[in-house]
Amino acid sequence: MDVSRYEKLRTTVRENFSEHTQQLVDEALTYAAEKLDGLRRYDGTPLLDHGVAVALIVISEVGLGRNSTLSSILHDVVRIAHKHSTPEEFLALTADIRERFGEQVVGITMGLANISELRLKVAKEQADNFRDLIVSYSEDPRVILIKLADRLEVMRSLGMFPHEKWRKKSWEAMNLYAQIAHKLGLYTIKSELEDIALKYLEPKEYEHIVTKLEESADERRAFIARFLVPITRRLDEQGFKYHVKSRTKSIFSIWNKMHKQHVPFEGVYDIFAIRIIIDCPPKEEKAQCWTVFSIVTDFYTPNPNRMRDWISIPKSNGYESLHTTVSAKGRWVEVQIRTERMDAVAERGIAAHWRYKGVNQGAQTSEMWLGRLRELIEDTTHSLAQRFDAKPASGEIFVFTPNGDLRKLPEGATLLDFAFDIHTSLGATCAGGKVNNRAVSIREPLHNGDIVEILTQKNQTPKSDWLSFVVTSKARNKIKSYIREEQAKHTRMGREELERKLKNWKLGITIDEAVAYLARHFKLRLGTEIYALIATQKLDFGTIKELLTRHLSGAAEEERRAAAAEAERQKAALHTQKEAPASQDALIIDDDISKIQYKLARCCNPIKGDEVFGFVTINSGITIHRCDCPNARRMRENYPYRVIEARWRQSAEGAFRVTLRIVAADVTGMVNHITEIISRDLKLNIRAMNFTTAANGCIDGTIAVEVPGASIVDTLIHQIMRIKGVQRAYRIN
Repeated sequence: MDVSRYEKLRTTVRENFSEHTQQLVDEALTYAAEKLDGLRRYDGTPLLDHGVAVALIVISEVGLGRNSTLSSILHDVVRIAHKHSTPEEFLALTADIRERFGEQVVGITMGLANISELRLKVAKEQADNFRDLIVSYSEDPRVILIKLADRLEVMRSLGMFPHEKWRKKSWEAMNLYAQIAHKLGLYTIKSELEDIALKYLEPKEYEHIVTKLEESADERRAFIARFLVPITRRLDEQGFKYHVKSRTKSIFSIWNKMHKQHVPFEGVYDIFAIRIIIDCPPKEEKAQCWTVFSIVTDFYTPNPNRMRDWISIPKSNGYESLHTTVSAKGRWVEVQIRTERMDAVAERGIAAHWRYKGVNQGAQTSEMWLGRLRELIEDTTHSLAQRFDAKPASGEIFVFTPNGDLRKLPEGATLLDFAFDIHTSLGATCAGGKVNNRAVSIREPLHNGDIVEILTQKNQTPKSDWLSFVVTSKARNKIKSYIREEQAKHTRMGREELERKLKNWKLGITIDEAVAYLARHFKLRLGTEIYALIATQKLDFGTIKELLTRHLSGAAEEERRAAAAEAERQKAALHTQKEAPASQDALIIDDDISKIQYKLARCCNPIKGDEVFGFVTINSGITIHRCDCPNARRMRENYPYRVIEARWRQSAEGAFRVTLRIVAADVTGMVNHITEIISRDLKLNIRAMNFTTAANGCIDGTIAVEVPGASIVDTLIHQIMRIKGVQRAYRIN
């Protein structure tokens, strides 16, 4: 490495830092030169030139310290390794940098590498989301400041880049990085980023404004000199220590005002501002600024609507200044009054609070202003000081499509939410997807910065259980809308088919009467449910014809009366059982069910410990149902005279069979983990097991287990849900 090539940086370091820091910077230069050997920029210069230039900006224009300087020099080393090395090689590199330069340097360079890998798209409506995402990727607030310095160096060197990169880099500088710089009070960097970006995005308009500024420069200087004569005379008489600067409005600001107000260059009146900067002790700052304000307004009439007092109440980013606009010979002139300290803050942002006049006041003071910077960014953006994979504090996450479009979703959003956010048809046919090239199910929760690809199947349609895991209102509404449409379609199809069959059968019954009877028979609340069963072929017409024939012949009514009589007989028999007085009205269920005329219902498979009731059937005696059985409410509403109370005998013993439904990630050994929990840990017998591979990277199946009672079922489900990769486990009967 040619040491003299980077002498400017070495000199700057000597002027600002200790001898130890100088040695570390020299070591970092040598280390980076070795790692980046042979890599060139677009103009053929060494790639290390970029890191060195960024380090100079970081020291001289931002006011950061040793670790930031070292990180600037090394950031390309980490960025390239992060992108091209194997995981093992990258870990070895970061371990080496950690040993040589410390943990903070590794953390900062990793944050910069993460931002560099963002695929940002030129999209005005997404600019806010991108800005927040860039900030949320910063574990350390210095990452943002160095990234701003990095982008400023790129913009200053943009001429060497290929023309096709000019527009994208300029758009990002203007809409993303300049806005972040503005929030941090780095107005000088903000203005330069915007001006350079405008030069490449709107070259003709940029040159027009530059030419106009040059043409009016002499007249402007003469006017300012005349304007200042009485003010400076009075300041000198009163013994103020001060100096005056005139600030010309940035080219971008002039261009922006011309477009917003639809005026030519000559129509922008506040082309320049005069800045009076006082040198005084901190305790006298406020008083002296107001005294100078009084002197200015003694000679020129102020505009009360253009008064800005940011001394009494500074801006959130630390900006302090007193602004007034006064009239001078028919022309409005903006005057800014501030102290040397305030001016340093305005030029270099929050860093100048603690590094005022370039003095390095030590690590403790550095931590103070870094802490203030964290608070500032947290106040003005979604998140900061959070790790790369953390979710923003606002409850929102940012995820990408494969081609770089950015989408903002609520925290906890799933792959299916993302699919519906892109397009309704994509969500409706979503069968799974990939997150960062990893196959996942539609239920996969997304995280900040994920790159998400959706996989679809033509025959896929929204299911009602999708409502149990989507979180966005768009997804929920679209799924509900689809289900309603399907139900309406089934109702229409089912009714048409039933009408046609009734006409062919010539049974002499209206369709409404037929449906009402069928709904009562199958214990359904709505007739539309009958139509849906017909449309989906879950209820065949042979059964319907048989039921309607029996209904019309009166046989069904006889069965109803027989059932009622049987219910009364069973109730009377129960009163004779030898049970405690409080329990005499309840059917006592024992383990020996063969001697009693009842059986356990297959629809809900009750087991000892479940809350149950009895239901008197026509031909099969009493069936025992769980109180939460899907058919329970219909039975109680339609046939209250056939419902009897029931409970388990406390001393009853036996083995009951329960079936669990399990959905889990399709990973090696998953089924083995599940069976070990059941057999080895809980000592239960498995009676049947059936698992199939789903299309969304999961396995889906059932396990039938023999249990002594309901109390063990909750424990069983809890233990299975603790297995990593298990998404759902619940009892189905």
